[in-house]
Amino acid sequence: MPSPFENPIVRYGIPLVSASVVAAVAFLLLEGTIRYVALGIAALEVVVAPQILKQAVSDG
Repeated sequence: MPSPFENPIVRYGIPLVSASVVAAVAFLLLEGTIRYVALGIAALEVVVAPQILKQAVSDG
């Protein structure tokens, strides 16, 4: 049975949704430097998580 992570939509969609939640929390609840840290974490997740999931599929 193929892994759902073989589909690029899933590999990019999951991190995009969770990064959107982090960004929404950052804009709505946080202020100052911690807001920028949370937004940086969200941006990093969008860039790095799909690569990690792709590597997991190719190793599995």
